Amino acid sequence: MPKLVIAVPRYAKHRASGQAVVSIEGRDFYLGPHGTRASRVEYDRIVNEWLANGRRLPQQADEAASITVVEICAAYLKHCKAYYVKNGKQTPEVVHVTEVLKIVRELYGRHPATDFGPLALKACREKMLTRNWGRNHINTQAGRIKRMFMWAAAAEMVPGSVLENLKTVDGLRKGRTTAKESKPVMPVDDAVVDDTLPFLPPVVADMVRFQRLTGARPGEVCSMRPVDIDRSGKVWKYVPAEHKTEHHGRQRTIYIGPQGQEILRPYLLRGETENCFSPADSEKQRRAEQHASRRTPLSCGNRPGTNRKRTPKRAVGTCYTKDSYARAVNRGIDLANRDRKKDEQPALEKWSPNRLRHSKATEVRKLFGLEAAQVSLGHAKADVTQIYAERDSALAERVALATG
Repeated sequence: MPKLVIAVPRYAKHRASGQAVVSIEGRDFYLGPHGTRASRVEYDRIVNEWLANGRRLPQQADEAASITVVEICAAYLKHCKAYYVKNGKQTPEVVHVTEVLKIVRELYGRHPATDFGPLALKACREKMLTRNWGRNHINTQAGRIKRMFMWAAAAEMVPGSVLENLKTVDGLRKGRTTAKESKPVMPVDDAVVDDTLPFLPPVVADMVRFQRLTGARPGEVCSMRPVDIDRSGKVWKYVPAEHKTEHHGRQRTIYIGPQGQEILRPYLLRGETENCFSPADSEKQRRAEQHASRRTPLSCGNRPGTNRKRTPKRAVGTCYTKDSYARAVNRGIDLANRDRKKDEQPALEKWSPNRLRHSKATEVRKLFGLEAAQVSLGHAKADVTQIYAERDSALAERVALATG
């Protein structure tokens, strides 16, 4: 069977009338006398509009009135899965869009899209309240619904008036809604971190120490490789291959001072493109510790490596993710609290790696001011001038020498 190819509709001649014609989605568009410049221009216009609309014909007035909300949702979700992609992987935005579109389809899926107005948006928002979502998350999800209709209006699937009506709905205000308030992310006390470190695997403990000294994001710590680190100066510069704001055209540089360098040195003795902090290394250390504390003679019981599955369902990875990193920290906190409970000590508070970044920001701001905290943690704007970029770089290096 021949391979199906999605080709651009061709410029053709209608023999009966002598006109140029192009057939798209079963509809014939007559372009004028065949072979003329005007017919070629009209062909380019129709085909380019079809391509720009995702290989769909723009909706006619009568068709736009009959299109349903579920059709808009399906087309927008397809767009999001292709658009929100970073380094070959879909971003979490697709998950959030899918989550909110389930509510929209459940309440208004069979309704005409042109009838989706402010009251419908408020009804969807009330449905979100029943799911115990926070106020900020509800406002963000309502914004995603508006963004869907903005996209649909740009694709001429709905009239622009639908979007303008939805824009009249304001977000939920603090203190004027039953939605819960999200707790702000606060710094974690260094004493709490120090009490947790002995219960973490050595690799994860070094990740925590490194992140506390540099203020890097959890994902940046997980993805660090030797090739990404410039070690030519007193202060090392780590430029992540990917980071949170790269799609805004911003460059991220993490400055590593003497203390951070000491932590990192043992993890640089590997391939240039291998991850510095690896779950495989952590598992290898764990097994070595188990073997060292073994009480059964080697002549009895299982020998090392003989009782492992050849094809386990879950293989040890070579790179931590921000989620697996957070889970490892949480397990360490649970172990620490279990040990403290035996001695009747108060339990440690739960904390996540992201709070280490806030601790670094608080420390730098106290010592060097707000501007130093902004440049050290990568909060500079993309359109700063070269003079300010050089000044910020020098300031961040002084901060790293003093605190990292």
